[in-house]
Amino acid sequence: VQLQASGGGLVQAGGSLRLSCAASGGTVDNYFMAWFRQAPGKEREFVAAIKWDGVSTVYSDSVKGRFTISRDNAMKTIYLQMNSLKPEDTAVYYCAADRTLWTPYAYWGQGTLVTVSS
Repeated sequence: VQLQASGGGLVQAGGSLRLSCAASGGTVDNYFMAWFRQAPGKEREFVAAIKWDGVSTVYSDSVKGRFTISRDNAMKTIYLQMNSLKPEDTAVYYCAADRTLWTPYAYWGQGTLVTVSS
């Protein structure tokens, strides 16, 4: 499975961006898919995940209420709608896929940079 993340860019604080992650080379229908991020000088952290059914989701406390994860299994794509962005959301965002939610993810995309200016 290959994952391709896109949609990053520069946005002012309070603005919005939507990230996409397209899967290819195999099916991810029964996989959990997630977004992680890594800010400069910091460790990678979990952002959000969505179950294969597209209904069950989980978010980190830092993005809950501002970010929304969704998936389109027909398109093999997940999305991360990011609203009310803050400078501390600046990071490289990675998508990932695995059969389970919390074990180390097996498949990773290349990352897309999100920069939020104050």
